[in-house]
Amino acid sequence: MFASRESPLRPKTLVRLAGLAVAAAMWPSLASEGGGHSDPAAPVVLSLAVILVLAKVGGDLATRVKQPAVLGELIVGVVLGNLTLVSEALTGAPLRFFEAMSSDVHLDMLARIGVIILLFEVGLESTVGQMMKVGLSALLVATVGVAVPFGLGWLASSFLLPGHSVYVHVFIGATLTATSVGITARVLQDLGKSQLTESRIILGAAVIDDVMGLVILAVVTGIIGAANAGTTLAVGDVALTLGKAIGFLVGSLLVGRWLSPRMFTAATHLKARMVLLAFGLGFCFLLAWLADLIGLAPIVGAFAAGLILEDVHYRDLKDKEHHTLEELVHPISYFLVPVFFVLMGMRTDLKAFVAPGVLSLAGALVVIAIVGKLAAGLGALGKGLDRLSIGIGMVPRGEVGLIFASIGAGLTVQGEKVVDASVFSAVVVMVIVTTMVTPPFLKWSLARRAGPPAAPGSSGAAG
Repeated sequence: MFASRESPLRPKTLVRLAGLAVAAAMWPSLASEGGGHSDPAAPVVLSLAVILVLAKVGGDLATRVKQPAVLGELIVGVVLGNLTLVSEALTGAPLRFFEAMSSDVHLDMLARIGVIILLFEVGLESTVGQMMKVGLSALLVATVGVAVPFGLGWLASSFLLPGHSVYVHVFIGATLTATSVGITARVLQDLGKSQLTESRIILGAAVIDDVMGLVILAVVTGIIGAANAGTTLAVGDVALTLGKAIGFLVGSLLVGRWLSPRMFTAATHLKARMVLLAFGLGFCFLLAWLADLIGLAPIVGAFAAGLILEDVHYRDLKDKEHHTLEELVHPISYFLVPVFFVLMGMRTDLKAFVAPGVLSLAGALVVIAIVGKLAAGLGALGKGLDRLSIGIGMVPRGEVGLIFASIGAGLTVQGEKVVDASVFSAVVVMVIVTTMVTPPFLKWSLARRAGPPAAPGSSGAAG
């Protein structure tokens, strides 16, 4: 077992983990000498053993220094992905095992499903009603927090990467738009500030700008698809794709809210176990497939599915199985989501930073990511609000920026990768920095005021 959070990791634990990593690195050599398994699943499960254990260790270490666990998982991936550089420098031979992990198609598929589960979870944490109640302030904060980073990111990319296509500049702007709901909520919860008016605006705006970011992602990917088909970048293409994205979200919410209660009512007649989980995931995967079918990212459908499936729709099943759908999904998320983050870290090539312009791009993205969200705080309406804290709370990008970058890494326009290795590495640096700076600065900002305003009509209890 791992040591408690109050004490450092035990030396024996570190030795065991080092032994596991050495065994993983030696695996290809053993297999080539005839000692390997014939089952093709064997190297995949070994890779999962390495990823899951080290992801939890990285998450634990990040938590000990008061950082989100996702940051530790990402850094673990960066280390694993670049161990081959160290091995080549010291021994002249790369560690092929870790090199193969980052491009393994089976792990990639698990990571893609993990992203869908992650966005489904984010959707489950909110409801359509809650999003409607966050108010004009949250909407304005979200709008400014999307428009400013998007525009600045596009301009910076155009200046720093003049040889790339307009699609690259647009995609870089899109990666800067969304706030990490999970990271923001966790920080506010850890600080015991979740019920402040500012906190509610931050969380509401974070949810809204995630939706806006997903719509932008859908529009950008749609435009790229049109470009690959030989058409030109036109206002009509943008309007069509935007209408398709909004139509899908609105249509799925309307139809889903009608269908969901009836679907779960029918499910109550089934005698099998875990019916709630099966129907919930089935609904998530169906909407993800439908989103892909009409040219949107599958995560758009997964997020919409999470918003639709409210507790009230499956009250009878929840009473029968003694768990909410969100609680049932958590174990699957704990398995699959770290695979995504570790793989994203492994695909960060540190050698890319020696390429001309990469460090300047990473620095520009970090500055734009922070300044753009600080400007979002100015959109909050009301007297006495701590707009600096609101802006700081919107800064972390976390998993959403990585999702956008990973999608861009898989897209090409006329033979050019939309997000190449150097751009991807710069985005990862932006994600790490914005994730690291938020907790200490938000803590400082909220503590500098003796009495932040309470939510109107609230006595401090959860609403």
